Amino acid sequence: MNEHLDKLEPRAVFEQFKPILSIPRPSKKEEKMTAYLKQWGESRGLETIVEEIGNVIIRKPATKGMENRKMVCLQSHIDMVCEKNSDKVFNFETDAIETYVEDGWLKAKGTTLGADDGIGVATALAILDSKDIAHPDIECLFTVDEETGLTGAFHLRESSLKSNILINLDSEDEGEMFIGCAGGVDTLGYMPVTMEPACQHAVPYLLTIKGLKGGHSGDDINKGLACANKLLTRIFWKVNTVCKIKLCDIDGGNLRNAIAREAKVVFMVNPNHEEQMLNIVNTMIEQMKFEFRTTEPNLQITIEKTDRPETMMTRDDATKLLNCLYAIPHGVLAMSREIPNFVETSTNLASVKIKDGEVHIVTSQRSSVESALDAAKSRVEACMLMAGCRVEHTDGYPGWTPNTDSEILNVVVASYERLFNKKPIVRAIHAGLECGLIGKKYPKMDMISYGPTLRGVHSPDEKMDIKTLQMFWEHTIDILKNIPEK
Repeated sequence: MNEHLDKLEPRAVFEQFKPILSIPRPSKKEEKMTAYLKQWGESRGLETIVEEIGNVIIRKPATKGMENRKMVCLQSHIDMVCEKNSDKVFNFETDAIETYVEDGWLKAKGTTLGADDGIGVATALAILDSKDIAHPDIECLFTVDEETGLTGAFHLRESSLKSNILINLDSEDEGEMFIGCAGGVDTLGYMPVTMEPACQHAVPYLLTIKGLKGGHSGDDINKGLACANKLLTRIFWKVNTVCKIKLCDIDGGNLRNAIAREAKVVFMVNPNHEEQMLNIVNTMIEQMKFEFRTTEPNLQITIEKTDRPETMMTRDDATKLLNCLYAIPHGVLAMSREIPNFVETSTNLASVKIKDGEVHIVTSQRSSVESALDAAKSRVEACMLMAGCRVEHTDGYPGWTPNTDSEILNVVVASYERLFNKKPIVRAIHAGLECGLIGKKYPKMDMISYGPTLRGVHSPDEKMDIKTLQMFWEHTIDILKNIPEK
């Protein structure tokens, strides 16, 4: 499987990425990947450390003549977002990712590719495995559970790293060098609902939304993409005010850091209101397709009769839920007042599901301004409280404050200009990076983040621009050759 990777360049990176594609590594279930890295490092005689949380650190001594340079940490995360198309039969805990090449992009067949951040892992391993790349003392840090909780970075021991410089290999825009990121927090709502026997005279329907691009709730939040949960809510809030529907089940989105691509709802309607309901729904379908004709050309909204469910939500609970979901904001809340075209604050209505007599609502907020982040999570909490939800906030993660006087930044920029005869873009990113947490534990660490071009991350549309991986590889090699002296 994936034999076509053997013909791609840079050969050294794809040689390491190929086995990674066959190793299951969902967030919080990275044991097989941790074991693989431990065996990989030890089999090459390299110092290999496995932290209790599952992080792996592999160290390699400096090559000849580089012993007086500062030590560098190459950092990446080993977990991946596990998203697939609804019609794809796939088990992320057992199956290997199947890839193919199309128009210069590496893609996966109906699933996330896992280049976020498997390609960062593969790049670090290729450098550790090299015999002819000049470099100082290096240590490669592979963290667990970046995607769902930054758990590996949270539990990284403050004595584990020895480096002066950290290069994070988890960015997604070639030619852009990141020196700062947003902080974030998740706000979770648990709304108790009463389910009663379903009406025997009402007509059951299933409405499904799919075909959306989804994407990263940080990087893609300002691209005008649709959120399946918000579209679903818009339709049913309108229908409910006119036709008094019976809500039976709702299931939208999956991951806290992904824009919801798909959603579905089972409901019932009085036969006397059936035609009116269909007219409203079909009208809104046409309106939404027009509204998102540019950013979501593959939007599909279907409505069809279905089997009669056993239970339905009480009328009051259904109305409270729809009001809550409609009121919860989604998208960009504020743009930066200092940095042009930079998102300061945003929120993502990530997931809505009925579980054990409660509706579970998952949202995530991001901001590069701490007070604005607090205001965003409080705004979401207020919406949830009005619906009678029990509300929880996760511990969150800190932002990474830019340092424009960074020594490694100067090295990285000079290297890029020398190699590619153009200036890179230096900026902060609205997405969260582990640099914020690592920097809190190692405040003197000089850090930067960059990577090849990835698109559609956190969705089955994830793809990697192969030519930019070659540039990323050449750039990393050149940076390591030019690390400053101690």
